[in-house]
Amino acid sequence: LSKADVLDTEFAGASDAANGAAGIGHPPAPGQHINLIRVDGVRGFPGGAGTVQEHVQRRRSGQRDQNGGEPEPEGEFVCLLGLSGCGKSTLLQMIAGLETPTIGQIIVAGRELDGPSPATAIVFQDHGLFPWMTVQANVEFNMKARKVAKAERRVRAVEMLDLTGLSGFATRYPHELSGGMRQRVGIARALTTRPRALLMDEPFGALDAQTRGHLQTELLDIWARQRTTVLFVTHSIDEAVYLADRILVFTPRPGQLAATIPVDLPRPRDSRSDAFTSFARELRALLGTEGGTE
Repeated sequence: LSKADVLDTEFAGASDAANGAAGIGHPPAPGQHINLIRVDGVRGFPGGAGTVQEHVQRRRSGQRDQNGGEPEPEGEFVCLLGLSGCGKSTLLQMIAGLETPTIGQIIVAGRELDGPSPATAIVFQDHGLFPWMTVQANVEFNMKARKVAKAERRVRAVEMLDLTGLSGFATRYPHELSGGMRQRVGIARALTTRPRALLMDEPFGALDAQTRGHLQTELLDIWARQRTTVLFVTHSIDEAVYLADRILVFTPRPGQLAATIPVDLPRPRDSRSDAFTSFARELRALLGTEGGTE
């Protein structure tokens, strides 16, 4: 993102008090929340009902949506949606503390970011597993780097392997797993540190359509149990509509935040339903990809 391409948006997460009571990465008590991540720049707008076009029109006219502006009391699932090269992944890496913005500031858990934050964990499209380590050792790696005691590492790793459906594969090596299973190991590894925000950079982009669909459903199951805030980068409109509570829509290069779209479709979502296809069609029109598959 260049100096001209600044953003301003917030992502809701669990409160410090709630995380202290329930354990970081676990559901907060009802009604307890903070704005976990803030990115200063061009401001979006709060959620509400209506079509995609109505939300965009409200933003352009300076109106506020009618259904309030409070963040969700539990972790949000937010998708960053835009065409390839618009800066979605750059923004995610800035929030992860892996890159530094040229202007403005990023605040995570109440502190201005000046490097990687213990409140976040990131999952890349390339799972990044160590081929010489077993699945168990890979899942324990982040905890070992943070000097978590060995006994606790084992307990957490077993918990996350069970959560991601990998309990029977702890002694396997990455080359013995399918692409989808390797990506699940990457997710398990990220979750072991109990992050307050899970950052996901097109984690299913390299997978076949069937495996991708299965992992989308599994990810939502994990999120429903953990209620960790998720920021998920994608250029797939259908994926964003299927997964997100809110979608941040980016313009093509130079990337700017065009709109913040609440997805008010009930869960679980059916990608074949009229409501789903209508919502996706309007997003395609907004992105200028009518007739395309993105």
